[in-house]
Amino acid sequence: MKGRRVVITGLGGICGLGTNATDIWAAMRAGKCAIGEITTIDLYDLKCRIGAEIKALPDTGLQHRQTVTMDRFSHLAVIAAGEALAQAGIAPGGENAAKAGAIVGTGIFGSVTLDESYRSVFIEGKKRTNVFTVPRVMPGAAAGQVSMVHGLKGPVFGVTSACASSNHAIATAADHIRLGRADVMVGAGTDAPLAFGVLKAWEALRVLAPSACRPFSADREGLVLGEGAGAIVLESLEHAEARGATILAEFAGSGLTADAADIVAPTHEGPAAAIRACLADAGLSAADVDYINAHGTATAINDKVESAVIHAVFGDRARSVAVSSTKSMHAHCLGASGALEAIACVNAIRENCVPPTMGFNEADPDCDLDVTPNAAREREVDVAISNAFAFGGTNAVLAFKRFS
Repeated sequence: MKGRRVVITGLGGICGLGTNATDIWAAMRAGKCAIGEITTIDLYDLKCRIGAEIKALPDTGLQHRQTVTMDRFSHLAVIAAGEALAQAGIAPGGENAAKAGAIVGTGIFGSVTLDESYRSVFIEGKKRTNVFTVPRVMPGAAAGQVSMVHGLKGPVFGVTSACASSNHAIATAADHIRLGRADVMVGAGTDAPLAFGVLKAWEALRVLAPSACRPFSADREGLVLGEGAGAIVLESLEHAEARGATILAEFAGSGLTADAADIVAPTHEGPAAAIRACLADAGLSAADVDYINAHGTATAINDKVESAVIHAVFGDRARSVAVSSTKSMHAHCLGASGALEAIACVNAIRENCVPPTMGFNEADPDCDLDVTPNAAREREVDVAISNAFAFGGTNAVLAFKRFS
């Protein structure tokens, strides 16, 4: 899509690796893993008992009257967005508030509140749920809360497309700037799936790993769930330069496709088309890409398909382009994953460092990529892309590049 150039001026995040984007990136660089036994909720009869938890939320000064209306997934989004806006130097409710908005993606949305509601009615015998149950669980609640807390009065709404939600949110936020509907947008993703009901449902799918997340490794056992949120502040180049903002990177483009095939099984054609569409939108070729932040869920089929897709798009470069899955460290945070991975992409460009794929033990001939095993690598990164391929066959790929 042609239009105004879009740059990134702020990053914010919270997940098991840290309660701010700086700490999250430092943990990624160091190859730290946030996955461990879940301790913050009752696990009852769950067989899979690991995840990537946030042990405690930081004090952001929110008042009780605000937090009482929020499910955890909204609270996490508000925290991440606040950090990103602060780094960008965007004051709440500023004079440009009408041209500043937020689009927040989520895959599971108000799971903590739903668990509490079912418990109160079916176990505790209460006659009604919490009065704020509906506004807490709405998929668009996180976007609304970000808008209210941070004074954003432009385009504000939520999107939900399972594991591609963050990337869809960021791509759509960028499009609003390109089209002139906004000057500043928060593109974000959030999810808090470490609730008993959600874990029980995922357990039924038989895709959860019992001990670790090992993307692309021959001994991978499945995915691990985590909670978190990530946010990036996008601005038109003109707006950022006019106010003297520090530009972290440029948002280069996006590619959005659908498999139109199966609710859970991915195709090769849909993801490959999304990568090609992203590169075309960004005015880049496969030869320009230095780093691919892979969807990399550590399930047997997804890693195999993604590897084949990268070969199909990148040809002879497929084995040499740097690839990694940071889900091996922060786990699969569903609707938040893409936004957390955007933090990895932007910082990979800023510091010329590719974060690792941790837990890699054994090469898989079906995943013959340079997956940056077990240790970060210093490497020139001018262009990074981030893959998100979701249940429902929805695919969203983002491209970031060094600003010049």
